[in-house]
Amino acid sequence: MLSDSTLRWRCRRGKKELDVLLARFLDRHLTSLEPAQRAALERLLALEDDELLDQVLGRAPAVDADSAAVLARLSRCA
Repeated sequence: MLSDSTLRWRCRRGKKELDVLLARFLDRHLTSLEPAQRAALERLLALEDDELLDQVLGRAPAVDADSAAVLARLSRCA
């Protein structure tokens, strides 16, 4: 599991929209993420920007329930 500072660094993306969204998400939800959801966030951050944005916007399905929970919280930060 990544440290909080490493996770914040991985949230820095090439797309400004994702930078803002992910920073907002971490500020609001980082401390309340369950371990499985935190692992799901790490898996999502391994995606390319376009793939991640498609999942956040609902244009692509989540691969599992934990990812879906994280994506639902992410979309509410928009």
